[in-house]
Amino acid sequence: VQLQASGGGLVQAGGSLRLSCATSGIIVRVNAMRWYRQAPGKQRELVATISSGYSTNYADSVKGRFTISRDNAKNSVYLQMNSLKPEDTAVYYCNADVDIPGGGQYMYWGQGTLVTVSS
Repeated sequence: VQLQASGGGLVQAGGSLRLSCATSGIIVRVNAMRWYRQAPGKQRELVATISSGYSTNYADSVKGRFTISRDNAKNSVYLQMNSLKPEDTAVYYCNADVDIPGGGQYMYWGQGTLVTVSS
């Protein structure tokens, strides 16, 4: 199972970006999917979560600005980021809880995509 994140880049403060993360491999079911971020010199933090039933949760720092969504048919998760601030600069990682053939649920990580917000 692999997660491939994309969509990062350089944007001015107040701008928008949309991150995508596609899951591939032999999968029975993708359960919760998440976006984390890690800024330079800081710990990785949870940004947003979406369940298989489309329930969502957000970090207080991004509420009202970021929207997480998913396409279960494509086993993909997205993060629409609006009104970006310089403090949103970080490497963004996607993460998913995946049921695989033979039983068991495992957590997988994408490789990260860099978002840089200039002031």
